[in-house]
Amino acid sequence: MDFRFFYEYVAELCVSGDLGPVKNAVKNIKEQRILSMMILEGHACASGAGTIIAAFATWKGAAFGTGLKTYSEVELSDREKKVHGSIEGMPEADTFLIERCVELVLEHFEIKLGGKVKTSSNIPLAGGLKSSSAAANATVLATLNAIGESMPPLDAVKLGVKAAREAKVTITGSFDDACASFFGGVVITDNRELKLIKREEYNSKVLIFAPNRKVFSSQTNVKRSELIAPYIDMAYELALAGEYEKAMTLNGFLYCSALGFDTECILRALECGVKGVSLSGSGPAYVALVKENQIEELRSAWESCGIEGRVIETSINNRDAMSLENEGFT
Repeated sequence: MDFRFFYEYVAELCVSGDLGPVKNAVKNIKEQRILSMMILEGHACASGAGTIIAAFATWKGAAFGTGLKTYSEVELSDREKKVHGSIEGMPEADTFLIERCVELVLEHFEIKLGGKVKTSSNIPLAGGLKSSSAAANATVLATLNAIGESMPPLDAVKLGVKAAREAKVTITGSFDDACASFFGGVVITDNRELKLIKREEYNSKVLIFAPNRKVFSSQTNVKRSELIAPYIDMAYELALAGEYEKAMTLNGFLYCSALGFDTECILRALECGVKGVSLSGSGPAYVALVKENQIEELRSAWESCGIEGRVIETSINNRDAMSLENEGFT
């Protein structure tokens, strides 16, 4: 930043003998120097999620937060003009989503800064486990943390959803997934209206089968999904009534049929006595709500199903992303 103008202004005041404004001018110089050298840093964390009702068919969805997490670190400076993103362990990954999240927060508060954003995660990418929603939520919160600002939680979620739409990583905006990631617990939403219908805490162990292959939500066959809409509406009504296990199992069979996924993983879970199991999002991962005594039996059943992948054990996360802010950071 060029301070010559300020110095010339102070010199003119001194020559004129009008010393009153000199103190203010010097104060402005000091403040501007501090700001010009300031680096703002922020961090945050958000959880992944699993599907109860996928919103592709009807734009109405339900999901639950999981113990898998994404961490975001933001560094801002007036020396930078743009935002540059990176994803740990994935140097070639598309970073537009997280960059846009930072930009939207800065635009909202009319702050002109650039900088860096970096995310790291234990959520499998492109598996239907809401890695994009977690990255968006964590990055929005990390940016707010960096600039010392806050906003209503739903507004923060909607900024992330807007960024996800612009990044074309979602079809419906994934508002249900974003709410589950941000608020934790079980959520039921209307994605078209961006309305959170219901949120409640729900305690359960979660077992995830994550096949090695990737499936991106933006490539989902929407026309095939729309064919099952009347039956997804039935599952949605079950979810509204609190019958989450029945709702997600019906959702799983329906979307496996519409999107061409094998139902063997669902059937194996049912054979183990599991009541709630589904394809998560657009797949290829499957999620099951399990009891402690069902974990090892289902793990063995999934590991021997003939599909290459890994089994992940976690729990429903009932904490909101703001309370997770400092987890994983020192």
